Amino acid sequence: MARRLKPSQIKELVKQPGIRPHRNGLRYKMRIKKGDTVQVISGKDKGRVGEVLRTIPARNMVVVEGVNMVTRHRKPTSEGESGTIETNEGPIHASNVMAYSKKQEVASRIGYTLTDDGRKVRVLKKTGEVID
Repeated sequence: MARRLKPSQIKELVKQPGIRPHRNGLRYKMRIKKGDTVQVISGKDKGRVGEVLRTIPARNMVVVEGVNMVTRHRKPTSEGESGTIETNEGPIHASNVMAYSKKQEVASRIGYTLTDDGRKVRVLKKTGEVID
């Protein structure tokens, strides 16, 4: 877990692009959204493709389906009940994933462009495919 920052530290960090103040801490601008298909580009699950289940803007992390599986051993809550072993996806840093095109099977950075009707949409830079 990240440590709590002093107000003076937050003021310095907010001057950097992509970081905004949020309640009692910071919130990172995330180009990856829930439901996007991404490819892991570094770490033990490098090369895996999955869907983003959840984003955590305060920590700049994402939870990807089938990636960074974490095993938790739960103790029994009441007498006569046995403990359980649960396996769930753990969060990974957003910088370790790239948006992925299922059509052309290639990972790409995300850019923004305006459509003819004036909407701002996300686009894959390599393929030009519109994500939103």
